[in-house]
Amino acid sequence: MSRLRFLAPLLAAVIIPAAAVVLVHRLDAPPPPSTGTVVRVVDGDTVYVRAGSRSFDVRLLGIDTPETVDPHRPVGCYGPEASAYTKQLLSGRRVRLIYDRQLHDVYGRWLAYIYLERPGRPDLFVNALLVRAGYARTLSIPPNTAHAAELASLERTAALAGRGLWSAC
Repeated sequence: MSRLRFLAPLLAAVIIPAAAVVLVHRLDAPPPPSTGTVVRVVDGDTVYVRAGSRSFDVRLLGIDTPETVDPHRPVGCYGPEASAYTKQLLSGRRVRLIYDRQLHDVYGRWLAYIYLERPGRPDLFVNALLVRAGYARTLSIPPNTAHAAELASLERTAALAGRGLWSAC
């Protein structure tokens, strides 16, 4: 009990100012971009989008492609193919970003569903395309689950058809 009396004020002295800094930082942060141009593809599920004069690191929501760039993990089966496909599909292209409940992940990246703009045709839901074609698995992390059911259905279909990583790995 005496430890708790000692630790409580100490924790409050550390946690409250830290929370205030995070809150102020988020209040001062620029609004999330709604459209932009993909200027760099990091890997199959992470891109940089230029909106105005700024570039934003964007992680595609609801999916996970095999690893290719983490220096602490080996390159995943079908990772290079997923990265190459995303690069071919999105590099230099205009996209629309749609957000779910949380705007950022623990690494500070924007979390978004990405739609490839196609003038004269409906925009292409990139996250769904990557799952449907077998370049990605689903990765639903609450509370960001707006498309979880749709992506899970596409994943089942891709797996049963042996598309992409489902036959290669």
